[in-house]
Amino acid sequence: MTPRLRRLLLGGAALTGVLMVLGVYTAASGAGLTCAGRWPFCDGFLGLFPANWGSFIEWFHRLVAMITGFFILGTTVLAWREGVAARIRYALVAATVILPFQIVLGALTVTEYEWVILTAHYVVATSIFTAVVAAAAWGVADRGVSRLTETITVAALGMPVMVLLAPHSFVSFGPTSQAIYYVVGLATYAALVAATLWGRTPRAREMFSGRLAVLTAPSSVIVVALLIMGRQVYGPALELVHLGGTVVAAVLVVTAAVLVRRNTPPTRPVSVNDAD
Repeated sequence: MTPRLRRLLLGGAALTGVLMVLGVYTAASGAGLTCAGRWPFCDGFLGLFPANWGSFIEWFHRLVAMITGFFILGTTVLAWREGVAARIRYALVAATVILPFQIVLGALTVTEYEWVILTAHYVVATSIFTAVVAAAAWGVADRGVSRLTETITVAALGMPVMVLLAPHSFVSFGPTSQAIYYVVGLATYAALVAATLWGRTPRAREMFSGRLAVLTAPSSVIVVALLIMGRQVYGPALELVHLGGTVVAAVLVVTAAVLVRRNTPPTRPVSVNDAD
């Protein structure tokens, strides 16, 4: 794999995460209903540009969405041209195939703005994010550089923040706190996905007796469920469920961090480039 494609894989994962956070902030601030409720047009000059700050947020979100879509498409084409590992190519194809559905749902969030559509829009975005993160994780793994300790550390640092910012539990879940929550949550989820994929390699299975993925896989599922749940209308019961799920995920992640620390030799980190 060329360095350029590796950078594109990592950039695509980061750009998709940024787009999702922008989407969360756009919805939380009410900007999603600006631009006169039109799509793909706005309420400014020639109907193509924003007329005020609120419509600028919505307009900018659409602009980043367009850039991200073409970025993923271009990376997919390049991956096939280079003939990289099949799992990377198919993960990118999955993300690319889903993109048109996300575009349609994005339009419907403006024209219809219904709970089912908003939820579907975020679920599809999460699916695209998962695919590009998996492709990036596999792309980095073929360098033979261990990143298990680093990714588990990222996840372990993210979980306390997710507990603190759990929707409506300890702080007001306004636009800014929601944006911070999803920055941390998506970074934590990406780290857990990468750790799960790398933890399934023969070398990692041998070193951790197959226990690492058993911890990181369910914690990644819980975290992504929490991120999806965070887009819902909250009552006391849902607040308690969300906080409880976050605590369970935190316990799993901390256990995984302890496992990695205890079983990784300080002078020879775990290699993640072994084939499944």
